[in-house]
Amino acid sequence: MLHIAVCDDDRNAVTTHADIARECLRQCGTQGKIEPYTDSDSLLADIADDEFYFDLILLDIEMPGKSGMELARQIRPHLPDIKIIFITSHIEYAVDAFELSVFRYVPKNDLEKRLRCAITDAIKLILLEDGKSYTIQTNSRLEKIPLRDIFYIMREGKNAEFTTAGGVSKVRKSLQQVYEELGAEEFIFIDRGCIVNLIHVMQVHNSSVVLKNGDALPVSRSHLQTLKEQINAYWGTHI
Repeated sequence: MLHIAVCDDDRNAVTTHADIARECLRQCGTQGKIEPYTDSDSLLADIADDEFYFDLILLDIEMPGKSGMELARQIRPHLPDIKIIFITSHIEYAVDAFELSVFRYVPKNDLEKRLRCAITDAIKLILLEDGKSYTIQTNSRLEKIPLRDIFYIMREGKNAEFTTAGGVSKVRKSLQQVYEELGAEEFIFIDRGCIVNLIHVMQVHNSSVVLKNGDALPVSRSHLQTLKEQINAYWGTHI
């Protein structure tokens, strides 16, 4: 499910943009949840303070108080992969929008056609990228971890603990369930309690595998030969 925020100080505009987004989701054959905002500070607080996650934000630039430009700058550190579509009447903002790595700029004088295309393109890109990430969802948070950022996953009691480029994350699932959900050839078991990402393997030394982050993990005797074979096959194909 995609999470979309719509922010505009004009309540009617929020309704219109949300309706267009809802129709785009339907046409793309995917589900989504749309959160409406008429105040930029409320959106920022939900993201920065309450850790709300959004895949896409439709954002008016000209708003009282905090502008859409300033809001985008403050959101980016919390949601570095967020797709932002700016909606505005003033074309001179397009240069600044480009500098902020905004996904698309939509002028209000061509809203109906351009916004539909922008949202549809964003949804398709997000769905494509989702196939290359793992989502951890609990009652209080939703976190998407790019597969390339995962070094390894270990069993810790009833949890699976992810060691990633961004730190450590946990989900209450078995390693086998996580492995099946990953569905990527890069991930292999080196022990009943550990899965490694082959793209981060630097070497296999004796009965240990050394990763790019410097961690050395023990490999069980039953998995050692299979590990070497899979590493050779993977390196032969991808390097």
